Amino acid sequence: MSKFAGTARYYRLYRLGIPAEAVQLLRAEADRLAPTRRLLDLGTGTGQVPAALHQTFTEIDAVEPDADMVAQANAALRSLIPEVRLHHQQAEDFTPPYLGWRADLVTICRAFHWMDQDALLKKLDTYVAESGVVAVMGDGSLWTARNPWTDALRTLIQHFLGEQRRAGDQTYAHHDRPYAQVLADSAFSRVSEHPIALKRVWTPEQVIGYLYSTSFAARPLFGEAIEEFEEEATTLLQEFAAGGPLLEEVEFQVVLARRPTQR
Repeated sequence: MSKFAGTARYYRLYRLGIPAEAVQLLRAEADRLAPTRRLLDLGTGTGQVPAALHQTFTEIDAVEPDADMVAQANAALRSLIPEVRLHHQQAEDFTPPYLGWRADLVTICRAFHWMDQDALLKKLDTYVAESGVVAVMGDGSLWTARNPWTDALRTLIQHFLGEQRRAGDQTYAHHDRPYAQVLADSAFSRVSEHPIALKRVWTPEQVIGYLYSTSFAARPLFGEAIEEFEEEATTLLQEFAAGGPLLEEVEFQVVLARRPTQR
């Protein structure tokens, strides 16, 4: 079972895109580049990052290992970016599409924790432009959020799926090193961190849809208990929503990394 089996449609519908402040930050980075600007998005999912940045780049390559996600990305991106190149493969296996190709900006959003980080960064050093930037972004998940309604929801998921966080048919392996440190230990050792504080308001329907987009609460994991879980989760969320909106305060972190020789 893929870590994201059965999630692609929900991912496209319910996963929040990158915040406007992150888009502005990345566009500002692109403005410093040459007229030919190449974006490489690794772990693209349903193509949210290319969709947000497509007007800024002249070439876009998007890489995604899950076949259903690639199909969703294709449906979402082709009308926006007819010339986008979609690659159905692991980020670590990507090779440049033609001789002399160099990435000017590499983006990895909510996906770096699934990758062989050190191996990937060594490969990036071989095909990222000298002035290129690697941007690793993320904001945690409703599993890691800490407030009364997310705590109750996590407990309910654990009741159905077990105490340990799932990652498809496996358990999730936590990475101990902060992304900034991982990048600082690579060829892209000039690192800057850009936290963006956000306050999100959820409806019960949006929360359920979001859960089905995740590796820890995908619909297939619940088997025959899916209807029971959805009923109990909906009731729980409606009770919390009756006392006020389902609020989540979150920090979206953008970590930019360059080679130390850059000015």
